[in-house]
Amino acid sequence: MSGRCIANECLETTGFSYTLSLINGKYKMTILYTLAEFGIVRFNEMKKYISGISYKTLSSTLKELEADRLIHRKEYPQIPPKVEYSLTERGKSLIPILDGMCEWGENNRL
Repeated sequence: MSGRCIANECLETTGFSYTLSLINGKYKMTILYTLAEFGIVRFNEMKKYISGISYKTLSSTLKELEADRLIHRKEYPQIPPKVEYSLTERGKSLIPILDGMCEWGENNRL
């Protein structure tokens, strides 16, 4: 045994905990994966790609991902408004992790 005790660890300060805080949420990984797959996506397109998500939830989740610098929001000054979303380099760096999760799920699906 290594002598480490779980009671002595502080998991909140680990890289794992930080990464999980960025992608934790019902739709965050789905949004990231959608942007990885389709590149630049407009709000209503995203709504169509992700069935079951409400406009309010999509909007708030996109704002969180933007605040975490995982996605980029580009707004065009026109009427009607046009807004496009894409992955930032930081967001793109998460995709191999999501790919690994997808592969694990395919291999271990019951």
